[in-house]
Amino acid sequence: MCAESWLTDLIRNDAQFLAREIGQAEIDPRVLNAMSRVPRHEFVPPSISNCAYEDIPLSIGYGQTISQPSLVALMTDVLHINDSSIVLEIGTGSGYQAAILAELAKQVYTVEIVDALAKEADKRLHRLGYTNIEVRSGNGYLGWSEHAPYDAICVTASAPRIPSPLIAQLGANGRMVIPLLNELLLFIKDDTGHISERTLFDVSFVPLTGVPHMPKRSFFSIN
Repeated sequence: MCAESWLTDLIRNDAQFLAREIGQAEIDPRVLNAMSRVPRHEFVPPSISNCAYEDIPLSIGYGQTISQPSLVALMTDVLHINDSSIVLEIGTGSGYQAAILAELAKQVYTVEIVDALAKEADKRLHRLGYTNIEVRSGNGYLGWSEHAPYDAICVTASAPRIPSPLIAQLGANGRMVIPLLNELLLFIKDDTGHISERTLFDVSFVPLTGVPHMPKRSFFSIN
């Protein structure tokens, strides 16, 4: 069995855990297939490539990490992406999550605040043949308004409060998954603009940088 298949089986076997945590019986098979197509060893430093197919987060330098595959799968799954979806990712890192999203979506736009990581990810993703991903070096807290509205937004760093620019850029019937402090949250915007919020479970992510110094959750509230 190849390492990619083993990883997919591991994620599939976590379905019972997911059911207990968020009331979900299984991960969408399309997400599992996407996970099996993306070579995770290409997105980690060569010195730790032997750990690429373990279900653990790994350091990619610059104080950043690549998330554990089971969490990547879950965050992708709850976004309900299809082949017409336009997706925004905040926190490109090495490009692994963007690649998973691109396997499912029509187009992925991804923003990374560490310029060196953005450039490396852009080269890597192009080398691997991804033509539906555009990488930008910049402050992800502000999103990428030129391509809004988005059907889905995936934030891969922990914010101290809900980024209002991202909420504004989320389209009707759009979904956003984001770590807020130590909780993973899912936001859903209906076709009237109303936002609902759901807490999934506790997580640990590197902090989102570039956040303005304002009181927590001061400029967006859930009705």
